[in-house]
Amino acid sequence: MTAAATAPDAGTEAPSSRGALSKLIQDANDRGLSYSKMAERALDPGSGTRLSKPYLQRLVANPPASSPSPKQLVALSNAIGVSVRRLKAAAAEQWLEYEATELAGYNDEVRIIVGHLAGMPEAELRRWRAMIEADERARREND
Repeated sequence: MTAAATAPDAGTEAPSSRGALSKLIQDANDRGLSYSKMAERALDPGSGTRLSKPYLQRLVANPPASSPSPKQLVALSNAIGVSVRRLKAAAAEQWLEYEATELAGYNDEVRIIVGHLAGMPEAELRRWRAMIEADERARREND
């Protein structure tokens, strides 16, 4: 005896395995921007690089083995209205499994320190945080 398959409950679909760049393009489409309109807008004015509707659709449905080039990312930025910086971070996440962290506005010393802290176990992070906070308290007390 076999039971009939039932449809999954709404809202219980498995999470999407779509990559970060693919998701940004899909999000633009979900907001009502058609692939045709994206293709019309997809131009890097500096190089003349254009993206076609089929290429944009493929980036979402069946992404190529390699990420779009920097010129293609500029064209994509114009197509979907997302900054080139954000698209580069999404491409790095999707094709290189690298998640960029934003530390703009900080000098090299701060970025190096944060880089070291990022790889530490939780207990070490708590120790460093306590030391930094103790230093801050001492500075305030001495001022």
